[in-house]
Amino acid sequence: MLFPYARAHVRAYLEQHAADPGVLADIAALRAEHAAESPNEAGLPDWNPLHDRHSAEAYLYWLMDRDRKSTGLKSLQGRIWDEAYHSGELKGKAEVYADVRPAFVRWRRNGILIAIFSSGSVQAQRNLFANTTAGDLSPFLYDYFDTTTGPKRESQSYRLIAAALHQNPRDVLFVSDVTAELDAAREAGMRTALCMRRASAAGGAGGHARIRSFDELA
Repeated sequence: MLFPYARAHVRAYLEQHAADPGVLADIAALRAEHAAESPNEAGLPDWNPLHDRHSAEAYLYWLMDRDRKSTGLKSLQGRIWDEAYHSGELKGKAEVYADVRPAFVRWRRNGILIAIFSSGSVQAQRNLFANTTAGDLSPFLYDYFDTTTGPKRESQSYRLIAAALHQNPRDVLFVSDVTAELDAAREAGMRTALCMRRASAAGGAGGHARIRSFDELA
């Protein structure tokens, strides 16, 4: 629901916030990302420096069509969702699995720090966890990280996260449904677990522990 909402509101948001410094910074980031794209990328729209907003809009749709983990895109999506959360349009609509809140309660009670590393912006993460179908989960979360820390498939990102949490990497358990992310975390020294919520996710685990529910984590 969140991603279709952001897509449907990109044009209006860019028009209404054309002079917002944060939006201008996102457009600048998108312009730089576009410049770094290979000109051979299929369907890559042109960027007209005289029409940054329209160029950014076209590039945003191109990124979303390809599910690209663009920092500029994720930041702008976070701004769109933030406005919708504050207006009440998205309040309480972020779906989480039934085992998430009980696990958060259990881990917090046991003194375990819970942090999130997502391709979505920190702002988007804060809003999402404060507005879930299981209630406000933000009090359980110690910190949030996004791709401004680094790519999710590079080990250095996980070293930086461990340092920010004041933890030795070997004392951190990283859970993901993406094996390449787990590989990077393991290379950084973290323990890992592959979360396989769907039967279709039953492919190779790459040597990572497998779980199907947070109930399986002590």
